[in-house]
Amino acid sequence: KRWILYDVGNSAFVLLVATIIPIYFNYLAGKAGLSDVDYLAYWGYAASICTVIVAILGPILGTIADTKGYKKPIFMISILIGTIACSLLGLMVQWMAFLIVFLIAKVGFSASLIFYDSMLSDITDADRMDHVSSQGYAWGYIGSCIPFVAGLLLILNCDTIGLPMVTATRISFVITMVWWIIMSIPLYKNVHQQYSLPHEPHVFAATFKRLGATFQKLAKDKRMLFFIIGYFCYIDGVYTIISMATTYGGEVGIDSNAMVLALLLTQFVAFPCSILSGTLAKKFGSMRMIKIFIVMYMAICLFGYGLDTELEFWILAVSVGICQGGIQALSRSYYGKIIPKDESSEYFGFFDVFGKFADFFGPLIISFCAYFFHNSKYGVLSLILLFAVGLILITLSEKQPTAAE
Repeated sequence: KRWILYDVGNSAFVLLVATIIPIYFNYLAGKAGLSDVDYLAYWGYAASICTVIVAILGPILGTIADTKGYKKPIFMISILIGTIACSLLGLMVQWMAFLIVFLIAKVGFSASLIFYDSMLSDITDADRMDHVSSQGYAWGYIGSCIPFVAGLLLILNCDTIGLPMVTATRISFVITMVWWIIMSIPLYKNVHQQYSLPHEPHVFAATFKRLGATFQKLAKDKRMLFFIIGYFCYIDGVYTIISMATTYGGEVGIDSNAMVLALLLTQFVAFPCSILSGTLAKKFGSMRMIKIFIVMYMAICLFGYGLDTELEFWILAVSVGICQGGIQALSRSYYGKIIPKDESSEYFGFFDVFGKFADFFGPLIISFCAYFFHNSKYGVLSLILLFAVGLILITLSEKQPTAAE
C-alpha cells in the first residue's frame, strides 16, 4: 500500500504534464509571438531532450542503487529535484525559462521512477506482481485526480474568488508539488531494500563494471533482449499519445476546457480498467494481454488520424483510458518477473531508459510532421508502425531461449 501511494503522488505530476502545463506553456509562447506550429515543435523537442538525459543517467543511477543502502537516498534526491522544480514552474514568465525548469522537473520525476519500479521486487513476489503493479497504476490514476481537480476548480473559479487565471494556474503547480512529496513519505520511511549487492570500496568504478556485465547478459538472454526492444517500440506510441494529447488536440481545434475534462475522464476510465487488466492477466497471461492492448492502440492511432471534432476527442480519451494502465502495468510486472531480483534497479534502469527513450522518438515524429508538413496527423498515423514492430518483437521473444537455457 505504501508503494502504491507513491504512484498516487507522482501521477499528479503526470496529469499536470498532460493537461495544464502544455496549455500554460502555450499561453507563454503566445505572449512571445510563437506560432502554434513552433510551440508544438519546441514542446516536442523539450520532451526529447529530457529523455536523452534520463537515458544517459538511468542505467548508471540504477546500477549504483543496487548497492546496499544507496537506493532510497538516490530515490529521495530525485523526488526533491522533481518537486522543487515543479513548484518553481509558476515563477517562470518567459517561455524558454519555463521550458528549462520543466525539463529539470521531468528529469527528477523520470529518475525517481527507475527506483520506484525496481522496488516492485522488494514489496511482492512473482505470483502477485501483475496484480500489485496494476493496482499501482489504477490508484495512481484515480488518486492523481484529487490535486488536479483542486487546481482545476481554482482555475475555473478564479474570477469568482478574485484571482488572476495565471496566479490560479501557478498555485495548481504548488498543490501538485505538495501532494507528490507527501505521498512519497510512507514509501521512503517504511519500505526497505530486500535485494541488494554488497557495498564495494569503489562504488563508481564497480558501477561501470557491472553495467558492462549487464549489457553482456542482455545480449545473451534473447528472450529478455527481444522483449525489451519490442517494449521500446510499443511504449513509444503509448507515451507519445499521453504526452502529446493536449498539444495535438489544440492543433486540430479542440477547446482547451474540453481537452482537460476529456483527459480527466481518461483517468477515471483507467482506474477500473487497470485493476481489470491485472485480473485478466492472471487468467490469460500478461503477455497475451499486452498483445491485445497493442492491437487496440493501433486502432486508436487510426482513429486519431481522422479526429477533427470534440466528440471524437472524448471517444479517443475513453479508448486510451481502457488500454493505458493495463499495458504499462503488465509490461512492468512481466519484466520484473524475468530479471534477477538483486540487480532489479540496474535492470529497471535499462527498462525505464528504453521506456523513456521511446518518448524521444514519438514526440520527435509528431514535431517533425508539424514543422515540415504543417499537420501532425501524419505523425499520429506513423505511430501504428511502432506498435506493429513492438508486437512482432515481443512475439519473437516468447520463442527465444533464456540465457540459462
